[in-house]
Amino acid sequence: MPSSVPSPSLATMSIDENAVLLPDPDCAVVAIEPPAVGEGYWAGAPSAVAADGLVYLAYRLRRPVGQGRGYAVVVACSADGERFETLTSVTREQMDAESLERPSLVRLPDGRWRLYLSCATAGTKHWRVEVLEAADPAAFDARSRVTVLPGDPKTGVKDTVIVRRDGVWHLWASCHPLADPDEADQMVTDYATSADGLEWTWHGTALSGRPGLWDERGSRVSAVRFDGDRVLAFYDGRASTAENYEERTGIAAGTEPDALTPLGEEPAALSPHRGRGLRYLDIVDLPAGGARLYYEYTRPDGAHELRTELR
Repeated sequence: MPSSVPSPSLATMSIDENAVLLPDPDCAVVAIEPPAVGEGYWAGAPSAVAADGLVYLAYRLRRPVGQGRGYAVVVACSADGERFETLTSVTREQMDAESLERPSLVRLPDGRWRLYLSCATAGTKHWRVEVLEAADPAAFDARSRVTVLPGDPKTGVKDTVIVRRDGVWHLWASCHPLADPDEADQMVTDYATSADGLEWTWHGTALSGRPGLWDERGSRVSAVRFDGDRVLAFYDGRASTAENYEERTGIAAGTEPDALTPLGEEPAALSPHRGRGLRYLDIVDLPAGGARLYYEYTRPDGAHELRTELR
């Protein structure tokens, strides 16, 4: 296991060096509106893929607690990356889940597609990850689901980030302790690898919160980029239980994917509105050059919308 102590180059790296990929809400447009106005109504938790001249986007829709929570994951496509047409949706009932959270949309080398779904086990604090596979992103069928990350009685697993590189599947997932239900909102990011994206080997915790800082209560990796001899990650963090659902975005880096060090002592991006949430950042490289950012953003009325920016 590589050391978690940062190298001198990483220790002196600043957030400013990576600001080109940080959200700037003033430059964004709304890609997906929340299902209704007000707190607890969200459209967000995006996962995007550029393929065949289109941008494909999987995202989660949510109602307030007691009214359905994460009730559906939608798969959509767009020619311009901003205006999306729904292809299909998967509901919590179809997945036998109390709630759905962030999906991961992945295109396979043979052209097929996978949709990894974070599913809350009914009546518990437990989360698991299941996968659907289809020839086309409009054809996902919940009846074909397979559990790939079951978690265990002590740990809930969700919110996967998946990157294929040099024939290896890399995964970062948010892991939550379940021994004490009052502490289950805490989160760290664990790292795993796979040869096929179905059978995973865990390699321990890659990123955790820092006592006394803005990410003390939890850190959840949302996007990862391999950049030469370093790994650059964007992550969601919060300082307390009260900030659950309103995480801000930070940056972490490392020389290995299983050992990431946060950069800076303040959030790198946040909303100016109530709650201050700006989370679940995803970055998709475009074939013609540049990239698109997608992220979940807290509005003045407390609802969350899904925004996008072109870089």
